Amino acid sequence: MTEKIRNLLVRAASGVVLLGVVLGAAFVGYLGFAALLILITAVGVWEFYNLAKAKGTEPQRCLGIVASVMLVTAASGFGAYCYDLNNAATLTIADASLVALFVVMALMFVVEVFRAKPSPILNIATTIMGVVYVAVPMAIMCFVPAFASGYDKVWNPWVFLCYLFLVWGNDVFAYLVGISIGKHKMCERLSPKKSWEGFFGGVIGSLAMGALGAYIVEGNYIMWIGLALVVSLSSVVGDLAESMFKRDAGVKDSGAFIPGHGGMLDRFDALIFSAPFAFLYLFIANIFLTA
Repeated sequence: MTEKIRNLLVRAASGVVLLGVVLGAAFVGYLGFAALLILITAVGVWEFYNLAKAKGTEPQRCLGIVASVMLVTAASGFGAYCYDLNNAATLTIADASLVALFVVMALMFVVEVFRAKPSPILNIATTIMGVVYVAVPMAIMCFVPAFASGYDKVWNPWVFLCYLFLVWGNDVFAYLVGISIGKHKMCERLSPKKSWEGFFGGVIGSLAMGALGAYIVEGNYIMWIGLALVVSLSSVVGDLAESMFKRDAGVKDSGAFIPGHGGMLDRFDALIFSAPFAFLYLFIANIFLTA
C-alpha cells in the first residue's frame, strides 16, 4: 500500500468518525449540540495558542481555555431558554460559568504579573485573542439554530445540520470547481490553491444547499438562501484568516486532532467565522419576517 493511499484511507476513516460525532451530537439534542461546541472551542483555542507560541508569544493556555469553555457553557445555558429547556439547574450553571469567566479574565493579569515572561502585553493580548477568535463565535453559535428555525422552541437537529451543510457545501463545491477550472488566483499570498472560479463555485454550492435546507426543515426559502450567501462569503474570509495565521506561524496545519484533516481549526474555521454574521443576518431577517 502506497503512502498516498494510506493517507487517503486515514482521511476517509477520520472523516466518517467526525461525521458520526457531529450527527450523534445533533440527534442527542440541544445538550449534545452544546457539548460539541464546547469541544470545538477547547481544542480550537489550544491550537490557536500553539500557533501564537510558534511566533514567540507565551499565551496563558490553561486560563484561556478555561475562560473560553466558561463563555460557551454560559451561552449554552442561556441558549436553553430558546428550547424551553430552562430550569434552575441550567440557569445556575449559566450564571456560575459567567461569574467564573469574569474571575478567570481578571486572573490573567494577576498571573502575568508573577509569571515574569517576556512581552506581557503580547501574552495577555494573545490569550484574550484566543477567546475572541474561537469562543465568542461558538457562544453565538448556541443561538443560531434557534434563530434559523424561527423560535419554534423545539430542538430540530436538521436545522443545525443544514447550517453545517451550508459551510461544507461551500467548501466542497469550491474545491471541485477550483481543481477543475480554477485559473485565476484569489489570494495566492495566503492560499495558493484558492481561485476565483472556486470561490463562485462555492457560493453556488452553498446557495443550492440553502434551498435544500429550506426544503428539509420546511423553512422560508428566501431566508435560507440569504443565509447561505452570508455563510458562504464569511466562510471564505474565515478560511483565509486561518491560512494567514498558519502561514505566519510557519505550519501546514493548525494541529493533528483529526487525522488526515489536520486540526480542529482546519475543519471548523469557516463555521467559527461565519457564526456571528449568520446570527446578525438571522436576527434582522426574523424581524422583517415577523413584522
